[in-house]
Amino acid sequence: MKILVTGGLGFIGSHTVVELQNKGFEVIIIDDLSNSSIEVLDGIAAITGINTAFENIDLRDKQKVQDFFKKHQNISGVIHFAASKAVGESVENPLLYYENNIHTLVYLLQELQEQPKANFIFSSSCTVYGQAEEMPINEGASIQIAMSPYGNTKQIGEEIIIDTAKVTNINAILLRYFNPIGAHSSIEIGELPLGVPQNLVPFITQTGFGLRKELSVFGDDYPTLDGTAVRDYIHVVDLAKAHVIALQRLLNKENLDKVETFNLGTGTGSSVLEVIQAFEKVSGQKLPYKIVGRREGDITSAYANTDKANNVLGWKAESTLDEAMESAWKWEQKIRS
Repeated sequence: MKILVTGGLGFIGSHTVVELQNKGFEVIIIDDLSNSSIEVLDGIAAITGINTAFENIDLRDKQKVQDFFKKHQNISGVIHFAASKAVGESVENPLLYYENNIHTLVYLLQELQEQPKANFIFSSSCTVYGQAEEMPINEGASIQIAMSPYGNTKQIGEEIIIDTAKVTNINAILLRYFNPIGAHSSIEIGELPLGVPQNLVPFITQTGFGLRKELSVFGDDYPTLDGTAVRDYIHVVDLAKAHVIALQRLLNKENLDKVETFNLGTGTGSSVLEVIQAFEKVSGQKLPYKIVGRREGDITSAYANTDKANNVLGWKAESTLDEAMESAWKWEQKIRS
């Protein structure tokens, strides 16, 4: 079966392409290379031995999206990663996020509803919960007002998919994942942010390698055990495998509703200082950091209740924080060597 993966050269997308190919799927990647590198194709090929079909398309160009689906008539499913994803940047440039994350979704769904097989996996986020009232967060938690434009685009995206599925042949699974980190065990692909990293772990590894002077820890006055913000850090390979399982659920018509929602995380919250300590443990070195003020758009705590994914999808995160950090550090060392 032929599967379209948008944003397939990005961090999570590339690892999902590998897992799809490991299961025998034919993959086509769309990516505009705005926050990724064409060399990732080589990394995927090194792991799977497959030269993946690739098209450089900016999904904001509606005509190019239409042309793509005219060219490829037999797509069985779409996994949609392509989106801008940094909380801080979304606060500074909200219109970029609304254009890039909403327009592209609409254009894809407009074409997908015309396909005989309209299976859609949406890359959602725990940010849709805002600051949840209870921990761990389950799928039935009330959706709070978004803390950032990025989070709002994920809330709006889910609503668009739900509304569209009601009146079309589209079946969808919304995967709300928490904080992906790490790299493939081959160290052929990993997180490769362009410019200054927006996420914690690549900033840690770049600081550990000496590319950054020190890490800024945004706030130590949160109501947590050590005062720093708490998140659920999940190994990217575990996350990628969940996407394949979710896709197979749709292809096998095992979904119970037109749109289903699953949290993807480890079920364990780790503070920023605990993540730093994990890095220091696997790297054998101290990390220079300083405490600075809180960052606008950040919440106090978010970690997942994963019972639904465990029981319904039959999926569970397997890697520990230390294992994920070790793979991230090996990846950093490889790309800098």
